[in-house]
Amino acid sequence: MKVPAHIGSIVLVLPLLLAVLQTATAQKNGIQIYSLTVDSKVSSRFAHTVVTSRVVNKAEEAQEAIFEMELPKKAFITNFSMIIDGVTYPGNIKEKATAQKQYSEAVARGESAGLVKATGRKMEQFQVSVSVAPAAKVTFELVYEELLKRHLGVYELLLKVRPQQVVKHLQMDIHIFEPQGISFLETESSFMTNELADALTVSQNKTKAHILFKPTLSQQQKSPGQQDTVLDGNFIVRYDVTRTLSGGSIQIENGYFVHYFAPEGLPTMPKNVVFVIDKSGSMSGRKIQQTREALIKILSDLGPKDQFNLITFSSEATQWKPHLVPASTENVDEAKRYAAGIHALGGTNINEAMLTAVRRLKSDNQAELLSEGSVSLIILLTDGDPTMGEINPTKIQKNVQEAIDGQYSLFCLGFGFDVSYAFLEKMALDNGGLARRIYEDSDSALQLQDFYQEVANPLLTTVAFQYPSNAVEEVTQDNFRLFFKGSEMVVAGKLRDKSPDVLSAIVKGKMHKQNVTFQTKSSVAKQEEEFQSPKYIFHNFMERLWAYLTIQQQLEQMVSASEAESQVLKDRALNLSLDYNFVTPLTSMVVTKPEGQEQSQVAEKPVEDDNRHKNINTGYDLYRLSIGLQGSRITAPPLIPLDPHKSLLHGMEIQNKGPVVTIAPPSAPIQAPPVLLTLPGPSMDRLCVNIKHSQEPMNLLSDPDQGIEVTGQYNTEKACFHWIEVTFKNPQVHVHASPEHVVVTRNRRNSAYKWKETLYSVLPGLKMTMNKTGLLMLSGPDKVTISLLSLDDPGKGLLLLLRDTDHFSSHINGTLGQFYQDVLWETPEGADDNIRILKVQGKDYSATRELKLDYQEGPPGKEISCWSVEL
Repeated sequence: MKVPAHIGSIVLVLPLLLAVLQTATAQKNGIQIYSLTVDSKVSSRFAHTVVTSRVVNKAEEAQEAIFEMELPKKAFITNFSMIIDGVTYPGNIKEKATAQKQYSEAVARGESAGLVKATGRKMEQFQVSVSVAPAAKVTFELVYEELLKRHLGVYELLLKVRPQQVVKHLQMDIHIFEPQGISFLETESSFMTNELADALTVSQNKTKAHILFKPTLSQQQKSPGQQDTVLDGNFIVRYDVTRTLSGGSIQIENGYFVHYFAPEGLPTMPKNVVFVIDKSGSMSGRKIQQTREALIKILSDLGPKDQFNLITFSSEATQWKPHLVPASTENVDEAKRYAAGIHALGGTNINEAMLTAVRRLKSDNQAELLSEGSVSLIILLTDGDPTMGEINPTKIQKNVQEAIDGQYSLFCLGFGFDVSYAFLEKMALDNGGLARRIYEDSDSALQLQDFYQEVANPLLTTVAFQYPSNAVEEVTQDNFRLFFKGSEMVVAGKLRDKSPDVLSAIVKGKMHKQNVTFQTKSSVAKQEEEFQSPKYIFHNFMERLWAYLTIQQQLEQMVSASEAESQVLKDRALNLSLDYNFVTPLTSMVVTKPEGQEQSQVAEKPVEDDNRHKNINTGYDLYRLSIGLQGSRITAPPLIPLDPHKSLLHGMEIQNKGPVVTIAPPSAPIQAPPVLLTLPGPSMDRLCVNIKHSQEPMNLLSDPDQGIEVTGQYNTEKACFHWIEVTFKNPQVHVHASPEHVVVTRNRRNSAYKWKETLYSVLPGLKMTMNKTGLLMLSGPDKVTISLLSLDDPGKGLLLLLRDTDHFSSHINGTLGQFYQDVLWETPEGADDNIRILKVQGKDYSATRELKLDYQEGPPGKEISCWSVEL
């Protein structure tokens, strides 16, 4: 829920001032949110979310209230209503053509008709405004649904929290029910802090989980007595379910069934991969640099039985090798050197590059150079439309489809927003693959790596689901070309009136050099009984799951269908959208309002190419809102653009003290040791370590009993680390920290976090937190706490801090680990109390008592006395 900033016609360019004015204006506006609840029920992967916001106008005149909510792109809005003075104003879902007239009339009147906008990589923004009389109350309610998709071994429920003021009654209530059993569950938030930890409770048993977030008013406040809220960001729940070797689970509710299939323990099939990389002029700079970085990492992840080749293209296509080659250490190393030398220049000849890739696979296959039972993939990365050779997109799609002829799968990656996503999507879907947008950002290389991980491990090909014809009808897609590790195939359908008491299913597929068959059975009566708990279930959820899945698949099939087939699919998807009240690309929701206001606004679902040619480096669309308050005005002084290279303010500190902004000179340089070790024992003495001689990566700490390993590369000139890696065995988590960002890898899934972005992630046995000062803490029950800090100066690096070190075992070792073995302290003869000798594993180190800065609680730090040692 958002209360708008009414700023006359002032254009604000400083985000800090924008945030301050928005909040200040919200309070003056008099619209107060007194209740905001998010209730999400996830039943067998299908999420039903209800957002309810209650507001009151405390001003003496009518004011505008804005309801704003971000929801996942894959979700369908299914209901919206406003209750004003006891009267309900519903949102009516209609065929797009029917709503178009109302939409056009609203636009002609100058009204803001579009209620849903794409915002960021995964979200869409829904926004409605309404005028509220003095003392009147309004209740907004938005309902949306989505089927959670398994991605690299997890399902993810993403909720956005952004009230922009403290709320008396604020609550997120999430219930998850998975009859297969919940194998693990974790939460992550970009706004949670240790102060908010008490507001979050997570409980779980074998099949159910409950997550409740209910902060008090004081917990929401940025500072005591202020209306500014700390709640602004994502709340994420990730989980997976228990699986068997058969991999199948059939669940039944109210006459409908869903069949989930993701078998465990299957070996990875060998693959033949041709990487087709755009190196045209538009890829120059950061894009080609990130592509090189990602390609080098991807090449490292090729399996020993894989074969591969690289094709780079600009005005023409160039093959790295005349044939696909095995992914041996020698070949991979040579390919990495080739990838490191890729430079961007020239036009974009996609047609020639694609046909070269297909010819390469066909030729090698005919020459029997590809192993029997292997899977062949083409992965295309491009950032622009074709400009050389054949440039007609339709002809290129036709040429590629005819050349591939169903033999290989094509995956298309569109880098940025200058490429036609629709062109790439059709080309991929025509050829058994999929398309993905790669967003231009600091983590673009990670996005490329993550995509590769999705397709890195093919387990089955030509998978077919079979059910007794007398038992089911109206079944969704039941044939799939490929099944990859970490994903899941989903089939849903309707039970016939006189279906058997037990529903059986057979799944057939090919695995390397053999055919395999999986069998699953499910008792209808027993399954119906499973879904009876109203706390976890919403009515007819499986029927709605079936409708949702059917519509999503039909929309996708329309992309590659013929004109006649496409119309049939469109009609079916439209009818289902209307029957089940879904806002899809084929329908619109007309939001009605009280008489005398804008009579209607129209909500339509954005499509991927709506964002084309927008510069969305941040992942968010920016909108300017300029609304005048009746009888009041806000003015602002001229804003000074702050250029760090030219401005007189460079190097000064800006302090926000209420309504006054003061500018103070920078404080004196802060000295902090690159490594701060808390020593075990009652004295809690600290060791400040300086490393004088190191060029190669170092084994800093290794404790097999703790399951922790810390490595890093030290920069002796700058007295800090280039990078630090922390690896945990339980849970299996890898953290790579560099001055640019922190990358957390879990189950082959990468998550990138910028320094000073709030992070609060709770995994089984491990908690990761980062506050606004940029202090990253890795802690857990009976674990050593490892903290990392990135220094503010971009030219600097990382600091390492350890505490709770009494948890180290006697098997600790490493450059820093040695100080947790048997250490002897001696005072040299005639020396004062500030000098000691440390005897560690046969080596003597001189230690001097010095004043240093301790960042254990984050900047600005505090002065401490510690023993300074040089290695």
